[in-house]
Amino acid sequence: MDRGLLLQYAIIALALLVSAWVVLKKQFPGVVRRLRGALALWLVKPQRSPRLQALGRRLAPAASGGDSACGGCDGCGPTPPRQH
Repeated sequence: MDRGLLLQYAIIALALLVSAWVVLKKQFPGVVRRLRGALALWLVKPQRSPRLQALGRRLAPAASGGDSACGGCDGCGPTPPRQH
């Protein structure tokens, strides 16, 4: 196979993966969060190398703690007054 053709296929594959990731993040954020969490848990096991553990900690989704009563979107409070 020609080197230029192989490079073209690699660029197309990379563009396809990036676009699929963007669509997945926008359309299914819960699935992406679960996947990131599962991958991070797999990487931070004590048997893994410190470099992989650091990658797992960086890859882990942000904690979704809640200061609100339901732990949801914090959108159930009073609405701010309208300003003209």
